[in-house]
Amino acid sequence: MYLLEVIDAGFSYKNAKIFEHLSISIGPGEVHCIIGPNGCGKTTLLDCILGVLKLNSGEIKLKDKSINQYRIWEIANHIAYVPQSHAKTFPYTVMDIVLMGRASHTGIFASPTQEDRVIAERALAMVGLSSYRERPYTQLSGGEGQLVMIARALAQKTPVIIMDEPTAHLDFKHELIVLETIVQLVRDTGLSVVMATHFPNHAFYFANNGINTQVALMSNRRFIANGHPDGILTEKNLQAVYNIYAKVVTQHISPMGEIKQIIPVGTLNNHLKGR
Repeated sequence: MYLLEVIDAGFSYKNAKIFEHLSISIGPGEVHCIIGPNGCGKTTLLDCILGVLKLNSGEIKLKDKSINQYRIWEIANHIAYVPQSHAKTFPYTVMDIVLMGRASHTGIFASPTQEDRVIAERALAMVGLSSYRERPYTQLSGGEGQLVMIARALAQKTPVIIMDEPTAHLDFKHELIVLETIVQLVRDTGLSVVMATHFPNHAFYFANNGINTQVALMSNRRFIANGHPDGILTEKNLQAVYNIYAKVVTQHISPMGEIKQIIPVGTLNNHLKGR
């Protein structure tokens, strides 16, 4: 049984069609990368999966049950969310932020229990931030803040986490820390991750590290290809979606063995001018 299914999904804002005929299936212990250019509808699709927006056509299922049959707090018991960015408005402690992930498990006016605190402590430990528990969230770097958001999602104890561009504003090191953390979590817990990203190499990163990885390549309101990165992230497909000239290279890196990476060479127009 799939944890999450998107079946022939379509969505429009009034007369503006955002996407149509999208289908993906998410099983346990896999990372599914939704990749495509700006404005292709990735975030809108995630909002539909989270129950924030309603499809105009098609269906979304959680464990073989239509998402429309769930109340919003029930969805939160199945799917957690890591946003692209998070406003650091109030100086809550890191522990306070992570405890917010327990909200769907407590009553409206209830306080976190000792069990909730233990779960939050474990979530912080899983992302390597136990020593940050009393630090004001407003004093964290972008990379540290994103790891706290992942810990908050882990505290929800859901089988699926949705991530919207989780490395979009991070430097090179913190991008790698977030990717390494996702790999470790999937390996250790069997968690499934649905991640929208602008960076096709993220999919190869997960696959290179032995994670069951799937890619949905989005363009012109549809998935033009869906499957393992090796068969989807080809030079031909990258050219069609991004209008770029790129090379997919394979290198032997000890101790990982053979890994694949995309090297962007230039925009297609610029490349053709240089001939």
